[in-house]
Amino acid sequence: MKVEQLYTGCLAEAAYYIESNGEAVIIDPLRETQPYIDRAKADEAKIKYVLETHFHADFVSGHLDLAKKTGATIVFGPTAQPNFKAHIAKDGEILQVGNATIRVLHTPGHTMESTTYLLRDEQGKDYAVFTGDTLFIGDVGRPDLAIKTDLTREDLAGYLYDSLRNKIMPLADEVIVYPGHGAGSACGKKMAKETESTIGLQKQLNYALRADMTKAEFVKEVTTGLVEPPQYFPKNAVMNKMGYESIDTVLHRGMHALDPREFVTVAEAENALIIDTRNKEAFVKGFIPGSVFMGLDGQFASWVGTLVTDLKQPILLVCEPGKEEEAVTRLARVGYDNTIGYLDGGFNAWRAEDWEIDSMESISPGRFANRMKVSNTKVLDVRRKSEYDTEHVIGAQNFPLDFINRNMAELREDVQYLVHCASGYRSVIAISILKKRGFDNLVNVEGGIGDIKDAGNVALSQYLEQDTEL
Repeated sequence: MKVEQLYTGCLAEAAYYIESNGEAVIIDPLRETQPYIDRAKADEAKIKYVLETHFHADFVSGHLDLAKKTGATIVFGPTAQPNFKAHIAKDGEILQVGNATIRVLHTPGHTMESTTYLLRDEQGKDYAVFTGDTLFIGDVGRPDLAIKTDLTREDLAGYLYDSLRNKIMPLADEVIVYPGHGAGSACGKKMAKETESTIGLQKQLNYALRADMTKAEFVKEVTTGLVEPPQYFPKNAVMNKMGYESIDTVLHRGMHALDPREFVTVAEAENALIIDTRNKEAFVKGFIPGSVFMGLDGQFASWVGTLVTDLKQPILLVCEPGKEEEAVTRLARVGYDNTIGYLDGGFNAWRAEDWEIDSMESISPGRFANRMKVSNTKVLDVRRKSEYDTEHVIGAQNFPLDFINRNMAELREDVQYLVHCASGYRSVIAISILKKRGFDNLVNVEGGIGDIKDAGNVALSQYLEQDTEL
């Protein structure tokens, strides 16, 4: 029996491959299917089942394409009502995979159809439990992401409490826990950096599995401190339930090379959003006017999903040559299927035409202190409120990138803003969006709050003495 975790860091998402005696199972696959097909082929195995733990909100699963290409059966847990052919398993049902078995455990709470899968080895011993978004390492799934329901998040949290205590916690301490996500996912509040654990360790370390915890205490803890989920979450959940366009069609449409003149013509005709996926250092030096930065070297798909409100928005890409298919694929993972082409030759092709180029003023943390002293200058901290509350520069205005579209009216055109985040990635995204909306008096602070603190040992000493938070 083989078990492999297939982890995708930019989405903090874990899919799983299980193989026994020539039969394979894929759990919670990403949108692209070929890696799973290739993995099974390497073992000369046939993919028998595609197991879905629930209707995912944070990514579009590859269940439909994978089933169509391999003949595998899609399996959901009890109460799921997908708009396509699938096996709706009963609670406690046993699925045979080669010489191993998988027991279906209905664990409602994160969503009502949420299901975990208990893998038993060839000797019939409980080996691992694939918990989806029911149980994370150090956390549990948030109870406010279900597709439209009459149940409150407190109701769902109550179901989650019962599921954990009746289905998960009775398992043997040595059973491996394989969750659907790791740290960085918005599907929980405080996941650990580890991507696997054991039932025994989680009973010791996970706040939600305390043996003396009452249901009322659990509900309060799980529902306290929830931040508003990204706007694309409910849209992805609906796609996973109702169906979607084949990834092959999406890739064919998106992998359309356009020379600079064609690129401009298509952008204007389709009212397309131009997304520049190069690294931030290259972008600040020069970019197509009106383009928005979202670098592939960061949480690219998550930020597109957070900030681009229309899944059907036509998108054109500026990439480092050779990165185009990766960009189209990562957009499709979160439901943005309307990429209509890319700039052939990348930004250098645009530069070769000697057309207009925009740029972004960017300063080092060491120069930040002097710029703060300039009159009519403010610091704009685009980190999340929780990060800002932990430590921040005196007088900085918290302006979370997550809600930039909603809060733009707070900014003044007669003020120069020094914009920073934790690493320099989000600040460049924020400035590119604001420039597109007509704000020009913006300065990017390279690095992030850590670099500002390091420089502050000298340049910011006066501020550090006044503000122990920094």
